[in-house]
Amino acid sequence: MNILIIALSGIGDALMFTPSLIKLSEEIPNAEIDVLVMFKGVKDIYEKLPQISKVRYFDFLNSSKLSSLSYVLKLKNKYDATINIYPSNRREYNLISRIIGAEKRLAIKYLRKDFLNFGFLNNTRLLENDNLHNVEENFFLCEKLIGKKSDSIPALKLNLRNDDITFADSFFKNKSISESDVVIGFHPGCSTLKNHEKRRWEAAKFAELGKRLIQDYCAKVLLFGSGEEEILKDIIFEKIDSQNVYSVNAHSLSNIAAVMQRCNLFITNDSSLMHIAAALKLNIVVIIGPTNKNYIYPWQTNYKIASLDLDCSPCFYYSPKPLTCSRSDLKFKCIKDLSVDLVYEKAKEFLGEKI
Repeated sequence: MNILIIALSGIGDALMFTPSLIKLSEEIPNAEIDVLVMFKGVKDIYEKLPQISKVRYFDFLNSSKLSSLSYVLKLKNKYDATINIYPSNRREYNLISRIIGAEKRLAIKYLRKDFLNFGFLNNTRLLENDNLHNVEENFFLCEKLIGKKSDSIPALKLNLRNDDITFADSFFKNKSISESDVVIGFHPGCSTLKNHEKRRWEAAKFAELGKRLIQDYCAKVLLFGSGEEEILKDIIFEKIDSQNVYSVNAHSLSNIAAVMQRCNLFITNDSSLMHIAAALKLNIVVIIGPTNKNYIYPWQTNYKIASLDLDCSPCFYYSPKPLTCSRSDLKFKCIKDLSVDLVYEKAKEFLGEKI
């Protein structure tokens, strides 16, 4: 069987499919499993997994519709089955699946905007369940292809190579961070697509939290993020104003993951690096505002959730529409009113009493 995984969404979504990928490989050992991706970070994850035969990378976001169609047409009739990973409630993804034309086209049947996004173009479907984790949605969908149920679901899978470990060792040596130091990672960013930057806790609050952790635990605080997130890291770095805060910059996602692996605690927004941290089995404090926690809590690792649990939450479900807030008193109160004290108390549950 030739299977194509259509993984055109982000890094976190790609990671949350890896338990399904492991199970597919185990249950259909002779299958050739390829993956179609459009983000380099996703490519970085999948090309290191032995379960994948070929990573097909194409930059759909920055390519014309004609060149994108031309690329997809080259894949026509090459696969027996395609799987649109969850969540991928997009018209374009369903069109890609149909054009490729596999006999079995697997996808979730979404509770919202499914018909408008041509979900009917897939022919092997599982109804979305808001009470399930993304990992579970993907896994139960893949069971329809395998043809049997499983007793357990594997952990997220992320492979690091020797050059990644060498990069991390060099980073800690250059920063004079020792094995005895308390190392805490911060990720103040998250996706900006569809207004999702509104899910971010304020950089100034991360900075205040960092000051307290340095003062109370002599922590070494590592700032993670790339691209436009460098602005957030700069704000935190300048406001903390301590020799115990460091910005992590790397050429690849796996280099970043290798540095993250050293963290005693990782404090993060609902983001791709949260799922990297889960794959690394780190202790995690995740800051959640409008997102449905059932979808994205850190899978199979120790975690605490910092959330206000407002009556209007969650308000974010998987749909192509941009993130909005219906409150009249304070827009996105769920994240804007979330205090440093609350996140600090969650961190203390991992770190114990002050030094």
